[in-house]
Amino acid sequence: MRYFELLPDQFRARLAARPVAYLPLGTVEWHGEHMALGSDALIAEGLFLRAAARLGGIVMPPLFMGPDRIRREADGGYLVGMEYADTTTPARQLDGGCYWMPEGLFVMQLEQVVAQAARTGFTTLVADGHGPSRRVWGTHAPAWQVQYGIRLVSVMHDLPGWQSQIDHAARNETSLMLALHPHLVDMTKLPADRAIWPQGVGGEDPRDATAAHGEACLATCVQMLADVLVG
Repeated sequence: MRYFELLPDQFRARLAARPVAYLPLGTVEWHGEHMALGSDALIAEGLFLRAAARLGGIVMPPLFMGPDRIRREADGGYLVGMEYADTTTPARQLDGGCYWMPEGLFVMQLEQVVAQAARTGFTTLVADGHGPSRRVWGTHAPAWQVQYGIRLVSVMHDLPGWQSQIDHAARNETSLMLALHPHLVDMTKLPADRAIWPQGVGGEDPRDATAAHGEACLATCVQMLADVLVG
């Protein structure tokens, strides 16, 4: 189901059966001390692989570079995203973040994916993952859909109540990772004292995360995609 693993005859067969592409919007950034740096891409791809297994279609390689809010510092450096969130004290560069690109450049990259997907024969493209990337996709999808003649599905416009990646390394994302990649989560890295909030984490307490909750969120999302893509 992964685009880059398909032989040409396999690609032709899957495209003919369901001309839907899924684009994971990933990053390489801090997801707490307890989760892999690539959790955004791992979650988005994992969800889309489940959707493709049930509904058909092909999962594209994740886009690891993406936009985020940025703050220039007096020393000439800059902080990105969760590095200057309220839960990061003091605001600082968090280990492992290596993904940021200007939003304009990301828009150009996304548009080329849309154009190439349409050229290749896909009739529908679904994209989701990293929050700022999700926002840009949803903002530009309506115009690109008309311009390139391909249906573009986004959380912003098509999937109200979406249950994937709705926080940052907190209960939702941690539960999704426990369901999809438990070997890449170490809950013992979280502070045992509930009074101590994990640095650079935003949302409900990740210490309440479970694989069962992650599975429930995944099932909800796959069913939502089924309703949108199949009806």
